Amino acid sequence: MTKTLLLARKLVQLNKKEAAMQAYFLALEKAEELEPQEELEAASYIFFAEGDYKISFTTFVSLYNRGLFQANLMNLMMQAFYLPNVQKQKKLYERNCRALGHYPYLFQKDFPAFDTLPILFFPFDDKGYVPYFKAENRFGEYVNFDNPVIDRYFFQDLENPILAKDVYSQYQLEYLYDNVRKSEWVGRENHIYLHYTDWMQFCAYLQSLDFSGLLKDKKFVFLTEEEINQYPIDFQARFGIDYSQFPVKPIGIREVHRLIWHTQLSTHNGGDFFNEILYGHPNLLAYESVMFNKMEELIHQQREQAKDVSLKSPSYIVRELAQIPNPTDKDCLVTLFLNSDTVSGDIRGNSRIVPALLFQPHFSNVLCRIDYDQPKNQAILTSDIYQKISHSPLFRQFKYIKTFTPIRRPTTSYGATVRFMSKRTEEEGKKHVITDVFTERLLNRTFMVDQWDRLFRDSMLVRFEDGKLNPQATFTALAEFLDIPYTESMTYCSGQSGLNPESLPGNDLGFDPAAIYRTYDEYVNDDDRFLLEYFMRDIYETYGYDFHYYHGETVDMELINEKLKGFQHLDHAIFQSYKDATERNFAVICDDEVVRSTEQSDRIAQEYLERYAKNRMRVIGMLMQTPQFVNANAQPLRLMKKLKLNPVLLEQPVYH
Repeated sequence: MTKTLLLARKLVQLNKKEAAMQAYFLALEKAEELEPQEELEAASYIFFAEGDYKISFTTFVSLYNRGLFQANLMNLMMQAFYLPNVQKQKKLYERNCRALGHYPYLFQKDFPAFDTLPILFFPFDDKGYVPYFKAENRFGEYVNFDNPVIDRYFFQDLENPILAKDVYSQYQLEYLYDNVRKSEWVGRENHIYLHYTDWMQFCAYLQSLDFSGLLKDKKFVFLTEEEINQYPIDFQARFGIDYSQFPVKPIGIREVHRLIWHTQLSTHNGGDFFNEILYGHPNLLAYESVMFNKMEELIHQQREQAKDVSLKSPSYIVRELAQIPNPTDKDCLVTLFLNSDTVSGDIRGNSRIVPALLFQPHFSNVLCRIDYDQPKNQAILTSDIYQKISHSPLFRQFKYIKTFTPIRRPTTSYGATVRFMSKRTEEEGKKHVITDVFTERLLNRTFMVDQWDRLFRDSMLVRFEDGKLNPQATFTALAEFLDIPYTESMTYCSGQSGLNPESLPGNDLGFDPAAIYRTYDEYVNDDDRFLLEYFMRDIYETYGYDFHYYHGETVDMELINEKLKGFQHLDHAIFQSYKDATERNFAVICDDEVVRSTEQSDRIAQEYLERYAKNRMRVIGMLMQTPQFVNANAQPLRLMKKLKLNPVLLEQPVYH
């Protein structure tokens, strides 16, 4: 018996309910130290004291699946969780049976009585259930039928009608319904064939899935068990329907429901390279990289254009937008993509699926802030850019969102950014200064996400180096994640100007790997790269990058202060850029005063450098505490999943 359990019992005797529940909860966190009877005691107290029922539910299921207290636990679970909700499930089952009973493309109609279904669904929360399998006398894993994740490769092969096996996700069923075009619209047989390998199991899920809204267009063909041998059906021979007689219908604005968000982790991470790979894909509406603010302007212009009824012979897509009452920002964005000559993708409507919209809103820089909560040792990560995106209707109005983020070795990306800024300051007649890129990189943890955030719920991180060195393995895996076919267009780089476009002057073209091995030694020093690797150890270890500058040394403030003296390249570049900006008679703000005097340029530059140095120490001091990273809602942030490559497809060893 643990001390925590003894404390909980003492608190019960003292009638301190809240404290007792907390103590029992702490005891359950180390359930391996408890006897089964003690687990049951703790979970039961929390449940009957009206604490967090999910804690009790989870413990009850664990005990039941271990064969303990099954009669009592099943009675409790039935009374508390199942029976209060069973009528709702029964009504849904009966509604599905009625709808499917009249559906022409479900060929088996002998629906069993509700009480004989082999699975019971116990509600766990407002979103999901824990199934109980009668024949196996066990509870299964929690399931949320509306979980907004597509983890199946539905659209791998578009040569034949879509065939999907045992789809028991409401979100995925609606995804198929919304993204596969009607046979009448593509001029050929294009039904979605759903193969369910067990009829009774399929019927059991009819108490949780809702098919009633998915049958009106007759897109689905249900094949159960051995009926799979009928795939694909000759609709002309069997039902007298010749779809080849129907004209192909161009893609409509409100057919596009799927957004692929290509995020910008930071600057110079290879985003343009990934755009060039995806540009020209027949199942994507792909723009070349565009500034987010510019895109907002274009959407406004598109909305105004649709209002102008005096337009002479506008395109069909603009006419369609004009006919939509109160078009949304998403409608205008889709129109902009469908109506632009610079966007790649097949909008004629010949494909079996609706193209996804590939969107990479670009920002000049990605800046983050971290506020330190010392009592909790939490670093609260915020970004104005992310806040703007997360509240933008351009994103929220898409029903289906997949997100992928390119990453490049942090020290290489850092060096490339300093080089870019340095060259930009050399441009005549322009005011450009170099900021503290080092600290900006330390603060930028946008590769850490809240796993429940809608924009990152279905997300993946892809390494720039993998794409350059092992393109087949990388882009077949990326195509699978994005649920698009791997096409010939993904074997080369292209853009509006043609093959191997030069996104920026001097950039390496196509699959040239030079950018991987370039070190930028003339722009950054070993000492700043040492600290960057040290403070980003988790990224290097998780994403498979070897350390080039940090080699496991014990790092304390004495060593850090020594390393900070070695930022000669960056600090000199910062100083010189502010000095030059002032001497060009550009206004800079120093001590809240707008200063233009060229005589004070050295002082102004030095003051900026000292500000940056002070802020560096503040950020480093915080990171030395190894805080937990959370977002503004206090939700823990975790490293984004890395794309896994098929080792069989590797063309050369994986880069480390």
